[in-house]
Amino acid sequence: MNMEDIWSMICGYSGYFESGIKPFSHDFMLLRDPSTRFTHLLVICFDVHLGFRGRIKENRHCFSSNLVVIRTLSRIHMVVSRFNRKSSVETANDIDSSSYVTPFSKAGFFSRMTFWWLNPLIKRGKEKTLEDEDVPMLRELDRAETCYPMFVKEMNRQKQKEPSSESVLWTIVLCHWREILISGLFAFLMVLSQAASPLLLSAFISVAEGNETFKYEGYVLAISLFLIKIIESFSQRQWYFRSRLIGMRVKSLLSTCIYKKLLKLSNVAKLTHSGGEIMNYVTVDAYRIGELPFWFHQTWTTSIQLCIASVILFHTIGLATIASLVVIVLTLLCNTPLAKLQHKFQTKLMVAQDERLKASSEALVNMKVLKLYAWETHFKIVIDKLRNLELKLLSSVQLRKAYNIFLFWTAPILPTAASFWACYFLKIPLHANNVFTFLATLRLVQEPITAIPDVVGAIIQSNVAYSRILKFLQAPELQSEDLRNRNSDDNILGSILIKYADFSWEGIMNQGQH
Repeated sequence: MNMEDIWSMICGYSGYFESGIKPFSHDFMLLRDPSTRFTHLLVICFDVHLGFRGRIKENRHCFSSNLVVIRTLSRIHMVVSRFNRKSSVETANDIDSSSYVTPFSKAGFFSRMTFWWLNPLIKRGKEKTLEDEDVPMLRELDRAETCYPMFVKEMNRQKQKEPSSESVLWTIVLCHWREILISGLFAFLMVLSQAASPLLLSAFISVAEGNETFKYEGYVLAISLFLIKIIESFSQRQWYFRSRLIGMRVKSLLSTCIYKKLLKLSNVAKLTHSGGEIMNYVTVDAYRIGELPFWFHQTWTTSIQLCIASVILFHTIGLATIASLVVIVLTLLCNTPLAKLQHKFQTKLMVAQDERLKASSEALVNMKVLKLYAWETHFKIVIDKLRNLELKLLSSVQLRKAYNIFLFWTAPILPTAASFWACYFLKIPLHANNVFTFLATLRLVQEPITAIPDVVGAIIQSNVAYSRILKFLQAPELQSEDLRNRNSDDNILGSILIKYADFSWEGIMNQGQH
């Protein structure tokens, strides 16, 4: 059996030979499909296997074991090839910049999980400075021209079911419930993988102390811990990416809704919502609502992590867990009035920003009038007053946010000290197993606890932004019934009708009757 036969057996499930393109290259740079490089890895592994088998003197079963290895590698390659059937096989130079859609639209399972579809853009950025034409276009599913009609269709469907209730937020959730559920599953998988680490660490310490339940338990635990960390990393990246992708769609459809509403806004509503406010709706408020899917998952995952950590701590140190839980609850209670104050100042800050932008826009639009009547100093004083008020409110928001961050960054230290004090008071024995498990569990909840002020702040900002956009979308519009068609002649197709008119240039009179 030569290497050509081995390549044929391993690559028999691949369909690359049908396209007329050489499927492999010595430097891994010919194709962008990750399954091709995975095939290289399989063949290299088999070469290593042959090398080890060649060093063994007693090789009576060498041929049969080689066939088993080849069959196993072929099945692995078949599974990976099926997952990557949607991946495009194209060279790095055959890209039309005018129709270059992101490779994510055709990426397979393996490519999406490992973000392999980003490699062409990263490679191009390594070779030169990226320009606008180098950045691929979005998928059709992620564009505003697709998201907005889907939103309007779902909104009309909700109006038919319940005409009295019209919730923009609930409609957005119904439009993206599948993506929200998938990202939530990845977030839940990340929580489970993080919770398994302290348990594996406890079992590993027991094995190190000589308490093995079966042979090679240490190797199994080490491999399991390695796989758990890989799953945690994969699930966390997918959760972050998919949540941001949902946020991008939400921002696109909200921006489109705002622009559509602006075209139909009545004159009375235009006096209430200035150009600066509308600019804030698009650039600030829509962005904050787009961040809500990520922070929504962060909220419930934090709660689940705290519950799982409490169970592990109770199993490890018993009643001393109550001390750490009391400290965490007191920390949350101390943050409640601060969260209300932050919501209050955040609302005032957005109003102050709108007033300042409104005054600045009016000054820039009417600059000729200001110069004519020498009103620059007066308007500058007005804008400075509005800016000082905005800075004062911004300072209040940031000071309370800094206090929250200080409170929650010191929070993981306080439960640790309280738990050790409770263990000493209750005379709970401390040894390597429960101490390391206890510290690993507290390290597990340290990040969720420190993220609580960010979660609270993001939810407050999203709530304020949603109320502002909803108020704008519910503003009165121009009524189509107020427009009357005075033309009673249905045979006339033109928009303008001229009868018995005289037209002339300066100094020259040409009369014509129509």
